[in-house]
Order: sequence, then structure tokens, then C-alpha cells
Amino acid sequence: MKALVTGGGGFLGGAIIDQLLARGDQVRSFQRGDYPALAAKGVEVVKGDVADAAAVIAACEGIDVVFHVAAKAGAWGPYAEYHRANVGGTRNVLAGCRAHGVRKLVYTSSPSVVFGGGDMEGADESVPYASHYEAPYPATKAEAERAVLASNGPDLATVALRPHLIWGPGDTNITPRLIARAKAGRLRKIGADKLVDATYIDNAAHAHLLAADRLGPEIAGKAYFIANDEPMPAFDLVNGILDAAGLPPVTSAVPLGLAYAIGGLLEGVHGLFNLPGEPVLTRWTARELGTAHWFDLGAAKRDLGYVPLVSTQEGLQRLKASFT
Repeated sequence: MKALVTGGGGFLGGAIIDQLLARGDQVRSFQRGDYPALAAKGVEVVKGDVADAAAVIAACEGIDVVFHVAAKAGAWGPYAEYHRANVGGTRNVLAGCRAHGVRKLVYTSSPSVVFGGGDMEGADESVPYASHYEAPYPATKAEAERAVLASNGPDLATVALRPHLIWGPGDTNITPRLIARAKAGRLRKIGADKLVDATYIDNAAHAHLLAADRLGPEIAGKAYFIANDEPMPAFDLVNGILDAAGLPPVTSAVPLGLAYAIGGLLEGVHGLFNLPGEPVLTRWTARELGTAHWFDLGAAKRDLGYVPLVSTQEGLQRLKASFT
């Protein structure tokens, strides 16, 4: 088949491309930057912004399946920028699929679309969307996911995947942020260090290919949680990542209530003085780090045939090797 991957120059998009190429599929990548390494692999590279409707629609021509991975991530920033990329970009992808008769769309969503601020222990897909969001990223991802699933029909089969905290070699988000904050002495456990279930990069990409291959009436119009199926205390994983990078573990902690208050204060300071970058801590990240996040993967196992390929322990060994 011929696949279009939006955000193919990114961490997850690149992993999906590698797995598609490994099994002989043709791939077109759509991303904002120049990535000569993709072209060297035989990928058809198209440069553009997902917010550019004409460019996205053109990129969908001759495509069998779209993996819509591109998104604006982060815990801070103007709502309009997140909406433009995450909602507007997704609407453009849907328009491109309709314009060129694309039959399948696999959308990369996030568990944050159902996160209301409390513990999520063994949550499954029956959990409703959150009634309130404390950051523009989950708010816009939820709106985009709703649009994708609502667009499912006889001409276009859609499915949304919600991989939780993707990490591994080549990570440009979670791992470098943890390392930078640990080196600066700004990383603390928050609250009781509750259980989380993150997703190694190869497993996240594998789930996307499974979803595309099985995208028929049984799974169309549905969302699925994806993770490693290994719930563990959050900072067991964080400290494993730091150890892989040759850094000492984090042992000090702050109460969740205090972290939440500090996040709110820092958000206020950033907003008042229009400071660059994002706050060291926000209310949303405080709640994310201080609450439990692990999910019942039964639906993904049953409907997608999903089984994690790489364990957390093996993933940490691979991550450590990537630093040497």
C-alpha cells in the first residue's frame, strides 16, 4: 500500500515510516522541515504545514492510508497556535482524504483527551472526554479526535490511537526535557509517585500499523489506548531514563498541591511578562506527574491484535546504548 505520514520527520512519524518501509510499503512523508535522511531511505518527501489546506489536500493524492501524526505538543503556549495545528490541521487531513478518495485514516491522539485531573487506574475507552482542560494541547487534541471519529463512514474508515508517554532512542520531547531539568536540579517527584504505563517508541509505531491493517467495520470509528502494559511508579521510569543517560536518580519530592500552586504561579508570571519558552512547571504537568495513569489495553489487544514488542527493561537498555 502507499501511505502518507504527516509529521514524518518527527519521533513517532519517523518510527512509523521505518516500520512501513521494512515491510515493503511505499511512503510519502509530509512535514515542515527538510529531512534528507528520509529521502535517502526512498521516502517521497513533501514539505509543508498541516495548517495549509491546499498543501495537505495535494499530499493525499494517490494515497491508500493516512497516518496523521503531526501535531503541536507541549504544556504551554497560545491556544490559537495549538488550534491551528491540531484542529485545523486535522480538518485539512480529513478534507484531503475526501478529495482523493483515501479509504483509511489512522489518527494519533492522546490519553490526555480524557484526563480530568484525577487518577486514571485501569481506565478503558468507556471513559468520557474530560469536561475541562487546563492546557491547550489536550483541549485541541480532544476536538481533533472527535472530528476524526465523527468522520468515519462508508467512504473513509477512521480510528484514533492514544499512546501514552512515548519514549525511547531519538525522543525529542520527554527524554531531553527530563535530562535538562535533572541537570539543572529542577526535577522532583510530585505527590505519592503513582503508577504510570508509558509506551516505548517501537510499540507505539507497531500499534499504528496494526490499526491500519485491521481498519474495517470492527474498529472503525473507535479510539484505543496504547501503552507498554507495565504499570510502574512514575519515577521508576524517570530514574531509569536518567540512569541510561548517566545521571543520578531523583529522590526528593514535593506534595501535589504545592506543585499545582507553583505551576499556577509560574503560568501567571509567564503570562504577565510574556516570557519566552514555557514555565518549568504548569498546573497541567503537575497533575500529570502527580496522578496515576495506566490503562486497560484489552480493547487494543482484542481488536488490533496489539502486543508490545519491546519491554520497558529492554527499552531502557536500548536507550542507554544510544547514549554511548
